[in-house]
Amino acid sequence: MIDLTLLRRETEKVRHMLARRGVSVEQVDELLALDIRHRELLARAEEIRAEVKELSRLVGDARRSGDTARADELTARSRERGDEERHAAAEADTVAREVRELHLMIPNLPADDAPDGRSEDDNVEIRQWWPGMDEGSPFPEFAEHQRVAHWDIGAELGILDLEAGAQLAGSMFPLYRGDGARLLRALTAFALDAHFDAYEEIRPPSVALTETMMSTGHLPKSRDDMYAIERDDLWAIPTAEVPLTSMHRGDILALEDLPIRMTAATQCFRREAGAAGRDTRGLLRVHEFEKVELFAYCTPEQAIDEQMNILSRAEQLLRALALPYRVLDLCCGDLGSASARTFDLEVLSPGVNRWLEVSSVSWFRDYQTRRANVRYRTAEGTTAFTHTVNGSALAWARIWAALVETYRQPDGTVVLPDVLAPYLGGRTVLQRR
Repeated sequence: MIDLTLLRRETEKVRHMLARRGVSVEQVDELLALDIRHRELLARAEEIRAEVKELSRLVGDARRSGDTARADELTARSRERGDEERHAAAEADTVAREVRELHLMIPNLPADDAPDGRSEDDNVEIRQWWPGMDEGSPFPEFAEHQRVAHWDIGAELGILDLEAGAQLAGSMFPLYRGDGARLLRALTAFALDAHFDAYEEIRPPSVALTETMMSTGHLPKSRDDMYAIERDDLWAIPTAEVPLTSMHRGDILALEDLPIRMTAATQCFRREAGAAGRDTRGLLRVHEFEKVELFAYCTPEQAIDEQMNILSRAEQLLRALALPYRVLDLCCGDLGSASARTFDLEVLSPGVNRWLEVSSVSWFRDYQTRRANVRYRTAEGTTAFTHTVNGSALAWARIWAALVETYRQPDGTVVLPDVLAPYLGGRTVLQRR
């Protein structure tokens, strides 16, 4: 959540920054008005509480002096004011809940460098890469045998069974078979090994408490896109970002320990509530997928370097897999609610002739750690909220699709990049068995 103190102190600046994201002045002013009302009620309750305390003292003095009439009069007054104090405190609690509910729905302040714009059409492409580019090779032209959709390739080779997945769990739950399943496992191991030098591997639960989901900003704003297990007050995680953000919930971290870097491979679950009829074929948009996430707690001064480190690692994986990709700088109108700055990586998938997002690398400022209450001890001995950074390296469903399309051969087999051979038992050829 954004800093209310900053909103009070620099109202016009915050209004302007949120306006870049499409947040109305009225919404900001409603939060300000509720905040002012809450603080007034708290002050009023405290004022009455002090008066009740003084009346209690005077009652004691009157009883000790034998002035029973005066003591009874003061007692009646104390009870009357006590009722008023309880009413003011209850009203303050009600307004506090209203403040929190609205506060939680306000998105993060965008970075100054984030491009202006209203939708994905305004995102800024900052670079492309393809195999041989550094040696002057032109952007690759794909042959007809590569322009076959991955769902057809998967069915031909017996490595992707969308019908079986739908029979078991409903549409948009893919089922991988044989070498298709092994390829997913290989990609995960390949990525985790690549991050082993600097990131601690975590294996978190696949479900999270409501409080944990609140910490990242997925709740309450994206409630309709989450899978709820209502009986147990649990949610299926949409990304490893959720548990990793809460790994140090409530802690005060030592400055010398920052940055703290973690990686996790998890199943991810998303209802894709707004995706009806849009990009739902094959693996383009699914309810369950596997992903390796990179995450860091850091100081504000470290944040940009950590974001660039994650972006670089994601790019290195794509280069190792020799998949053409581009990097987009997301405009303010397309940023996720919790993000201040996001770079998306998209691979070109020739079979569907589409750029497919495979990673979002985001800097969240202290938006998440204010919710999770994760602080660090500064050099001056005070405490401040840490910043968080995270990104996928990588999300596998669309990488799987791009690989089998890009590396399909004229005879219908798929010859994968050699970097995956150690994770596939030395084999790189996918063929019908």
